[in-house]
Amino acid sequence: MTSTATSPSVEPATIAIVGAGLAGLACAQALALALALAHAGHSVHVFDKSRGPSGRMSTRRSSDGATDWQCDHGAQYFTARHADFRAQVASWEQAGAAAPWHARIGTHDGQGFTQQASTVQRFVGTPRMTSPAAHLVRCLQALPQPVRFQWQTTIQPLQANTGDGWLLHSPEHGTEPQRYQTVLLAVPAPQAAPLLAAVAPQAADLARSASMRACWSVMVRCPHPVPLPMDGCFVEHSPLRWIARDSSKPGRNGPETWLLHATHTWSEAHVEDDAASVTATLLQAFAQLGGPDPASVQATAHRWRYADTTPPLNVDCWWQPQAGLGLCGDWLHSGTVEGAWLSGRSLAQRVHAALPAHVD
Repeated sequence: MTSTATSPSVEPATIAIVGAGLAGLACAQALALALALAHAGHSVHVFDKSRGPSGRMSTRRSSDGATDWQCDHGAQYFTARHADFRAQVASWEQAGAAAPWHARIGTHDGQGFTQQASTVQRFVGTPRMTSPAAHLVRCLQALPQPVRFQWQTTIQPLQANTGDGWLLHSPEHGTEPQRYQTVLLAVPAPQAAPLLAAVAPQAADLARSASMRACWSVMVRCPHPVPLPMDGCFVEHSPLRWIARDSSKPGRNGPETWLLHATHTWSEAHVEDDAASVTATLLQAFAQLGGPDPASVQATAHRWRYADTTPPLNVDCWWQPQAGLGLCGDWLHSGTVEGAWLSGRSLAQRVHAALPAHVD
């Protein structure tokens, strides 16, 4: 990647990335590590409404009395097909932030289990699914010109750029003191559309064209091992579409835990139901597959309102250099963890190509 040479008077740009899921972090990583950027004085600030990174590569951690437990309740695993993403995963493995999940994966057709003979290699974060994102944040904060992260900041709809850059506003912190030459949104499509509606109608329409579906998940803590023949299973003819023995993943400690994902159809039909009724229904469906008596376990439900896109738009990313606005995310690529990373990196490449070279 190259930048067009400019005069020494060009001011360094400050880039805002909204969203610290894998797409936003991959975008920040590619921008911050670009050789020209490292010498140009440009800076990257990442904002996220949560308390930390990872987005839907999420893990719930808690304690029930004397027992600590954890469960990945968003993305369950990821694959790596693109050579560049395989290299990224290898670096996570070397850092202890990811490992292959050698699981027994199968299907349940309503009558019984059938184990898959697939050779697909599945990876998970270690010791939890949030670990790759946490590792990326640590690396970006350790750079000579570190990426700045600001958590628990809910960016409000963008207002017109006055020509001096974008001003960002949040209910938690008011107006940010810094003006941003570039704003990149790495958030689910239904969250991107209202942020862009007043300033980039074309991008807002693109986001509205993506259909994202809900998914209820239930995390189950079991007092005893569950004697099912699979560690992960795709389920048919049930409110459930996926069950997984989360404690079978590498690096996990503590009691046996299972993750239950409802089908998107069932989740959409019950998206406003209370967590208790959702938990009861999905635990009963788990028991019908051979899972434990619902009365014998402890369970916690989580609703993902924007779990995935059907189908993903497959446009890679969106970038408007004249306005200094961009979009990335799995919903713009292939709908996968790998797709999120590739989309973020692709947007970073386009942004970097448009950046002026600053000379001190």
